[in-house]
Amino acid sequence: MRGLSDAGRLARNILIPAAIAAAAYLLLSSVLINQTLLLLLSTSAAACCGAAFLLSRPRPVYLVDYACLRPLQTCRVPFATYMEHARMCEFFDEKSVEFQMRILERSGLGEETCLPPANHYLPPQKTMEGGRWEAEMVVFSVVDEVLARTKMEAKNVDAVVVNCSLFAPTPSMVDMVVNRYKMRSNVRAYNLSGMGCSAGIIAVDLARQLLQVHSNWYVLVISTEILTPNYYAGRSRSMLLPNCLFRMGASASLLSNRSSTVVPPKYRLLHVVRTHCGAHDPSFLCVTQAEDPAGQIGISLSKDLMSVAGDALRSNITTIGPLVLPASEQLRFLFALLARRAISSSWPPYLPDFRKAFDHFCIHAGGRAVIDELQRSLRLKPGDVEASRMTLHRFGNTSSSSLWYELSYIEAKGRMKKGDRVWMIGFGSGFKCNSAVWRCVRDVALPGDGPWAECVHRYPVHVPEIVSFA
Repeated sequence: MRGLSDAGRLARNILIPAAIAAAAYLLLSSVLINQTLLLLLSTSAAACCGAAFLLSRPRPVYLVDYACLRPLQTCRVPFATYMEHARMCEFFDEKSVEFQMRILERSGLGEETCLPPANHYLPPQKTMEGGRWEAEMVVFSVVDEVLARTKMEAKNVDAVVVNCSLFAPTPSMVDMVVNRYKMRSNVRAYNLSGMGCSAGIIAVDLARQLLQVHSNWYVLVISTEILTPNYYAGRSRSMLLPNCLFRMGASASLLSNRSSTVVPPKYRLLHVVRTHCGAHDPSFLCVTQAEDPAGQIGISLSKDLMSVAGDALRSNITTIGPLVLPASEQLRFLFALLARRAISSSWPPYLPDFRKAFDHFCIHAGGRAVIDELQRSLRLKPGDVEASRMTLHRFGNTSSSSLWYELSYIEAKGRMKKGDRVWMIGFGSGFKCNSAVWRCVRDVALPGDGPWAECVHRYPVHVPEIVSFA
């Protein structure tokens, strides 16, 4: 019995505490393991959420730099030259010539606008070959310049977007660019035609969508209109207007989703809002390419163009307003809307003050009437539309590239500062109103070159008031 008592004491004094210690250790280890697992699971969940957020968040889109065509002085068409040329064309009668003179006097164009060389012939040479020559001249010039500005090699461009409404040869204009610069075989090439003067913003939107899908990409966007094959040789007044307003022009822009490029980006794209009113027949038919009674092809501009543009603008700003306006302006707009519905439909609608949202405005320089209408509709001051008026005066209506000439004017005047916001507004056939909002991400130095380098010191100029005529 004594031996058993010793064994019991041994169990009580050594084995049982050891067992308790072992059980405690196992319990503590289990708790620690569970905590470790919990920590690992929590960390993994947080990492997954963060990754999902980063993957779903839109990539930033930057405008690295851009270039605009500077037409040769030999292409310049003063009013006197234009009218002398018109009088010598047998397909114009005296009434057609007088009508064009009156349009020029009211147009807001100056004496330095340019037409392609083929339009200087008598009669104008409306050939496919001439169109290709003009396309190569204007497009290659701006692409050369933007590649030099950004120190970019053509082989590093991942996608090219070209927009030109009226000239659609085969091979396409974007194929001409790929061939000229010997780009990679896997470069993405897009050619937009028939999209009107607002196609420049459509091209930017297409580039934006590409940059949202692919990382570390560069997209080259080229905007122009080729005039050579589209000269109207008839007597329909609605089709003579484009002859008087449209002039040579082109732009090339390099966009990327990389914030660290060889040349620091100038702007970041904040918003693109596109409004298409094509479901409405009067809107769809207000700008059309057609044949006149004599079989001559031209672009017909409807008398309803300005009212259609106004309706499209109102629809566009209804969408873009909540994205850009400060809260105070949105509350005023909401109050006016509720008052119209609850009190009386005669309650005046509130038009937001977009000058509180933007520092600069680039309104498509489609014509003097377009700029006047937008200045009135948006309650802008003369200084807000200066870039548009001066672009129209110096370069004429350069179609989809006009917005870039206006941006270049603002920079050439030294008015662009870091943090400034720019609103681009384009109009085009279909009928479309498109907006793009940019924010300047660095101070922009006065350009030593560019389309305004030799003449910006002469601007702004006074544009005479419109004199009415029957």
